[in-house]
Amino acid sequence: MGGGMFLLARSRAQFASEFPVLEYSMLSCLYVEFITQAKQETVQKVCKIVKNQLALPDDSTVTGESTFAALGADSLDTVEIVMGLEEEFGISVGEDSAQSISTVQDAADLIEEIISKQNP
Repeated sequence: MGGGMFLLARSRAQFASEFPVLEYSMLSCLYVEFITQAKQETVQKVCKIVKNQLALPDDSTVTGESTFAALGADSLDTVEIVMGLEEEFGISVGEDSAQSISTVQDAADLIEEIISKQNP
C-alpha cells in the first residue's frame, strides 16, 4: 500500500513537515484519509484472523461491528483470537486490555493504539 510512509507521521504537524509543498487543507484531508486507510486494513486483518480462528465459512460476514459472542466465540476462542492478533501484528496485549475486546473494531482500535505506543 502506498500509505506506508504516511503512517510514520503521528501528527498532522509531522505530516506537514514531511510534505511542506501541500496546502494545509489538502494535508488535513490526506492525513485523515491515510489514518482511516490504516484502520480499514487493520480491521480487515482482524476479520480474517477471527474467521480463521472460529473456522467460519468463507462466505460468512464479519465486520468491524461483529461481536465475538455473536460469531459463536467463547472465552477460550477469544483468548486464541488475541494470541493470533499478537502473532500477526507483533504486539503483546495485556490481560486487562484483552478482556475489554468484544468486537472486531475494539480489537483493531487496540492494535492501532499498541502499535502507536511502540513507535512514538
